[in-house]
Amino acid sequence: MASVLLYHVVGDLTAGKPELVEFCDVETVESAIRAIGESTECGIPVWKRSSHVGMIENNEMRQQRFVGILTSLDIISFLAKSQCLEDQDKAMKTQVSDVVVPNNTLLKIVDPGTRLIDALEMMKQGVRRLLVPKSKVWKGMSKRFSILYNGKWLKNIDNCSGNNLIANANRPSSSSAAAYMRDKFCCLSREDMIRFLIGCLGALAPLPLSSISSLGAVNLSYSPIEASLPAVEATQKHPGDPTAVAVVEITQDGRHKILGEISASKLWKCDYLAAAWALANLSAGQFVMGAEDNVSSRLLPDFSVNSTVEDNKVVNGGGSARARKFSSRSIGFNPVSPSFGMGKTMYRGRSAPLTCKTSSSLAAVMAQMLSHRANHVWVTEDDNDDVLVGMVGYADILVAVTKQPAAFIPSTRSIMELASEIQS
Repeated sequence: MASVLLYHVVGDLTAGKPELVEFCDVETVESAIRAIGESTECGIPVWKRSSHVGMIENNEMRQQRFVGILTSLDIISFLAKSQCLEDQDKAMKTQVSDVVVPNNTLLKIVDPGTRLIDALEMMKQGVRRLLVPKSKVWKGMSKRFSILYNGKWLKNIDNCSGNNLIANANRPSSSSAAAYMRDKFCCLSREDMIRFLIGCLGALAPLPLSSISSLGAVNLSYSPIEASLPAVEATQKHPGDPTAVAVVEITQDGRHKILGEISASKLWKCDYLAAAWALANLSAGQFVMGAEDNVSSRLLPDFSVNSTVEDNKVVNGGGSARARKFSSRSIGFNPVSPSFGMGKTMYRGRSAPLTCKTSSSLAAVMAQMLSHRANHVWVTEDDNDDVLVGMVGYADILVAVTKQPAAFIPSTRSIMELASEIQS
């Protein structure tokens, strides 16, 4: 195991991270859309409001207030319901508590002195966010010689639990209670972890040079939907992590030819109302490939531009009188040829899924995900760019980088070959 994972702590990753501003479950869907546009991993943590005003809140109380993570796909799936399409204004004023899927295990509170390897283990088990106090300072040196100066690794204190921060012996007195209550937290995501790791490729060698297939990083259990089926059926598949469904065409030999995807990352910064209508009324293929070429214009409703997130209007608290028709561009996709399913090579623009090959190196896939701000990459066959094999998500990469050297077959590729692959 790479020593960089042992000698670094999560506190090393918090430099420059903004203070956490809790998003409460009583906020509206309209407010959530604005917040998601500024978030990482296409989602925001949702919290219950604190009922202990003026009291010191320990970590257990804070953890219990965490509800779950709300994604762009969650909101669009909600807005695509028939009652929401009939009264969009009411739907936009709905409280987030009616939309978010409760899952208290997606976030953990950790001490800044927690070893990076321990944090990675938590994320491998399904944790997507780590809440770290910014105002707390851990003792001794935090990096390479920490174990020598402290005699042992600093643990999250309070009964030696991995999720608690303040030791009973260090609890603030009444005179210092106010200072403790002002403790600031920041949130680390899996993207932050990958960004840190890609800066340590030399320390992780030979893992970065190895192919994702040799590392066992290809997840074969992906969620597909046939292009001819209604797009709304993608929301019924409950893809889990990553929140993505591959839109495929089934070939004669039963293999999946990927055409696009319906995912939180693709819908991260889109026109939510237009996307909701498209999800409810179009096929999966039409949804990802462009409605203009697949649906008669008389079937398309009129939407006001005030629903675009970038304009901060209607969805974001304003309005506009200029009207436009629904366009696949408005939900983040460019139109393509209407002949999907005909086996032709098509230009899909932004709707094209992010793909790699089974022979792609781990470093190249990590760079690809970070450059596109995506939490997954679809994996295709080496000799066929369209035939889907599986996918690689954040959790798969974290499992790969913590593998023991004997658990994989090293690649013989050179550093120059790796650099060329990343640049391409």
